[in-house]
Amino acid sequence: MPTALIVEGLRQPRRIANSLLSFVITHPEATFIVDPSVCLNVDSRAVADLPAILRVTMRPPAATVPTVTALRERPLSGLDFALPTHAHWDHVCGLLDLPDLPVHLHRREHDWVMQGSIAPVGGVREALRGRGIVQYELDGPPILTFAASHDLFGDGSVVLVELAGHTPGSVGVLAHTATGWVLLAGDAAWHSDQIDLIRQKAGYPGGLADDDRHETFRTLHRLHAVRNRVTIIPTHDHRAAQQLPT
Repeated sequence: MPTALIVEGLRQPRRIANSLLSFVITHPEATFIVDPSVCLNVDSRAVADLPAILRVTMRPPAATVPTVTALRERPLSGLDFALPTHAHWDHVCGLLDLPDLPVHLHRREHDWVMQGSIAPVGGVREALRGRGIVQYELDGPPILTFAASHDLFGDGSVVLVELAGHTPGSVGVLAHTATGWVLLAGDAAWHSDQIDLIRQKAGYPGGLADDDRHETFRTLHRLHAVRNRVTIIPTHDHRAAQQLPT
């Protein structure tokens, strides 16, 4: 995509890779998917529900591999649950093809999606209805620069941290791996350049995507402050994701 649509005020390079990424984490107690992003027939099942002003910018390329297809191509012993960093369509619509998979979702995010007067577009409520949802609170102490946390398995290996702003209940997944800490940062930033340069998402489409631009900017500062201690992977940053072992 044009860099100017991703990072506010940045014109060079002219284009940067923008991906729809999902991540599978294997822990002794469970195997789970972070951000099950793209469903089959995504144009008709999700993109068609977006405002017209966003459809061209947000439509995935025709070659995009749906989440369920990617999971079949790389067989696993089985997924135990999904864990969206937040509940925008491009982070949950893959659940439409995984109807029996439970979801772990921040309670604040769940309330925003399911009880708010305006439903997030792109079939978000449809992706979450009728399945087991485990709601959690960020009931743990501050970690690094992040104000609150939740230890997913109680052993410090996978810790969910507060990244509010893009949506009210956005979280990051802080995973303790063999090569160090990795933070899957969802859409707190769309690209690592935002974190390095402390630049907001561009006004279009970022101004339409962020629920609270001021809180998003504060979260961006928290990410910037910790960038040399943790490998941060924004969910849409293909270059950053290539740092991870396959």
